[in-house]
Amino acid sequence: MIERHVVFHVRSDMAKEFEEFFRSEYALAMASQPGFRGAELLRAGEAGDERVMVLRFDSLEAAQAWRESAEHKRLSPRLKSLYLNSEVRVFEVVAEQSQA
Repeated sequence: MIERHVVFHVRSDMAKEFEEFFRSEYALAMASQPGFRGAELLRAGEAGDERVMVLRFDSLEAAQAWRESAEHKRLSPRLKSLYLNSEVRVFEVVAEQSQA
């Protein structure tokens, strides 16, 4: 499994809209993708304009398929209108513990 951590510097006047867009459209579109495992949107307490999307996929190929999908291409312009810049880091999950 891999995780993509995307740090967004959200436009200050668009923070609530960014969060709503993630909940109502973006995350739902990802959920229908093969190989998608889950997503979270985090708000940094100390930096009011920072949001982090944590996206989980079975593989790098599944994550790339999402990025190349028609749904991602359709939603991407709207997402980009809500933030100033972003940074991406990709991790391979090597250990995981879930609550029993």
